[in-house]
Amino acid sequence: MGVRLIRSRFASRSQYQRQNQFPTFGKRWSSARHKCRLLYQAFKQKRLGVKEIKALIKCYLPVKVKVWGEYACFTRPEFGVERVSYDVMTPSAARGILQAIFWKPEMAWRVRKIHVLAPIRHISLRRNETKSVQSERTARRWAEKRQGHYYANRDVAQRQSLFLRDVAYLITADIALQPYAQAHIAKYRDQFRRRVARGQSFTTPYLGTRECSAFFGPPAGTESSIEKSTDLGLMLFDVLYTDDPEGPLEYRRHSGSVTKVVRGRAEAAFFHARLERGVLSVPDLYAPFEPAVEKRA
Repeated sequence: MGVRLIRSRFASRSQYQRQNQFPTFGKRWSSARHKCRLLYQAFKQKRLGVKEIKALIKCYLPVKVKVWGEYACFTRPEFGVERVSYDVMTPSAARGILQAIFWKPEMAWRVRKIHVLAPIRHISLRRNETKSVQSERTARRWAEKRQGHYYANRDVAQRQSLFLRDVAYLITADIALQPYAQAHIAKYRDQFRRRVARGQSFTTPYLGTRECSAFFGPPAGTESSIEKSTDLGLMLFDVLYTDDPEGPLEYRRHSGSVTKVVRGRAEAAFFHARLERGVLSVPDLYAPFEPAVEKRA
């Protein structure tokens, strides 16, 4: 919206940049302070009006989405058989929700803040789960030999789980473009905002586990975080993939129009989390322009 509004006064992007000497369409600005200074100079010299300044600022603001659901389970990895949830949504779970709504190979999500909008409440549930772990190697062997079977109802055990109930969060995130991206970053932000407003998603978003489906929508602007501050201890940040020809995993690497399956390893990254007045600030542990990874099915 903002890009179209500003470009409508000029025949082309190059003409706009020549006449104004203002790098509006540059992919990377050095800092937020530098952005504000350039916008102020453009407004003071009457090169841009108030409406255009507001539209341009909106293009570069972080995106926000409100998510809520009846149940949530952000499993703590230090527990073995029984599932115990973190008190707050993890950054990796927030990234999964954002990717379910909108994702492209040339972009990557960077979660910045998670606002807790509903009181933290727990509920104990007992569920039937399979005892055995799924094995891709076994499934392939059965498919090749056309023999073998598995009956889930004969391999079931009741397990206790500690879930969260009646949760609501406000996720604030940025979009980082890969070096080979051709479109402007405002295009992806606008696409995401339109999909959120329409309730569109590629897959059903969920809150930690598949059975905990999530609802989402644009924030109304009146949301307020809970008045709670506490130390959450070590929290899962995300899973980082490293290419290794002898690695046990296979996943897809995206590079421009080329997608290839590579082998590698996955390593979990943790950070010391603290909830300050209902807001979880996520540290910037993302590698700069981390290659896009899609786990192979």
